[in-house]
Amino acid sequence: MKNNNGSNTKLILLHPYIQKQGSSNRLWLLAFISFFTVAFLVTLIYTRESFSTNAGIATTTVTMTTVAASSAISAPLPTTVINTLLHYTSRSNDTFHMSYTELKPISDVLRKCSSPCNFLIFGLTHETLLWKALNHNGRTVFIDENRYYAAYFEELHPEIDAYDVQYTTKMSEWRELIGSAKEQIRNECRPVQNLLFSECKLGINDLPNHVYEVDWDVILIDGPRGDGSDGPGRMSPIFTSGVLARSKKGGNGKTHVFVHDYYRNIERAYGDEFLCRENLVEHNDLLAHFVVERMDENSFHFCRNKTTSSLSS
Repeated sequence: MKNNNGSNTKLILLHPYIQKQGSSNRLWLLAFISFFTVAFLVTLIYTRESFSTNAGIATTTVTMTTVAASSAISAPLPTTVINTLLHYTSRSNDTFHMSYTELKPISDVLRKCSSPCNFLIFGLTHETLLWKALNHNGRTVFIDENRYYAAYFEELHPEIDAYDVQYTTKMSEWRELIGSAKEQIRNECRPVQNLLFSECKLGINDLPNHVYEVDWDVILIDGPRGDGSDGPGRMSPIFTSGVLARSKKGGNGKTHVFVHDYYRNIERAYGDEFLCRENLVEHNDLLAHFVVERMDENSFHFCRNKTTSSLSS
């Protein structure tokens, strides 16, 4: 039938089944989304906990490894290693090497030295690498008269810290130099001072600044060469060592000073004068061991118990 207006009006009614079906689909969709949301949250929480646990384990492992490595570096050398080094060094075919009885006292002092130990050596010798190894936790500095050899040795062994010094003394002048030091004992050659600013003829004042700032625990005088009247001799190293020991600021206030070739007149006379017989704890013809204590800056004597040095040629 045709509508009078020329159009048909249609009324669309949804069947109750269709409405029920749409509501059911929405519920299933909501449930599906909720399930995956909960699953995602659970996974996220588990992953974060697992990551935190693994990170904690990794951090702990790294920390333990670092501590172990640090302990290994700072640990003293085992006795067997020390004895092995001394044994093979003393058995060298080098004519000028030290014997076991000379090496052992120095090694014992280094071993008992509180870490880090500051060790100053005059002379680049056959034992140079041994001293560096025995004092592996501390500071080891070498002073030599030959700038070319010092540079060559450092290039060959980058771990070695060596400096050169230009000695102005001659062995033929050793008596005059002692006399000059006595005259200037209250001024340029006093026993407690910073040698960097000293004009004492026996004092070494051209080393790097930091060498004078270190509190040296052990000093070995095994150079420069001590033969020939024009050679520099060991007068300056012995005097300088005496001043460095008495000018010490920190530590236990004591410095162990070893003088090699103590049988020679100059080494013995200068040892008596500036390191002092009262501080001599042990010696033989080849090695003397002094223990020198720091002094007050107003002190003007090297030895408390004054004895006459042997000045015979």
